[in-house]
Amino acid sequence: MSVLTLVDATLRDHLRSLLSPYGLQIEWVSAAVPIPGSYWGESEAGLIGDRLYLRHDTPLHSALHEAAHFVCMTAPRRAALERDAGGDHSEENAVCYLQILWGDELPGVGRERILADMDAWGYTFRLGSAARWFEEDASDARQWLQSESILRENGALSGRCRS
Repeated sequence: MSVLTLVDATLRDHLRSLLSPYGLQIEWVSAAVPIPGSYWGESEAGLIGDRLYLRHDTPLHSALHEAAHFVCMTAPRRAALERDAGGDHSEENAVCYLQILWGDELPGVGRERILADMDAWGYTFRLGSAARWFEEDASDARQWLQSESILRENGALSGRCRS
């Protein structure tokens, strides 16, 4: 299975709508041009300040992951952001959890596809798969998102970044 990319214009529009409440701007990069701010290189998403750099061949899970880093980091880190989002283990777990939740917000995608793409790309979780981690071992990530007001107590997305 190949991972879902941003080749579809409708998906790109839905992604822009999903991320706009967070103040994150999407910048499209031409094919075969290196993506500015990409931590992993190749077609992976890049992050500089409040700009998420993407190409049509960027995997959706990569775009969501980098966007989630932007949302989960503190305001001073967002202001100085260039390529390496940093953060601790708890924040990284929250980033993964948020990107999975966002999958359900994108019509025609769903969390199952994001989970499968995370496994295909090589995310590693101690329970062996992203789905098992999300269902059985991610309560700390959910609580972290709630404590930072990114996720409401009822599980709904707040549309806010960490302050």
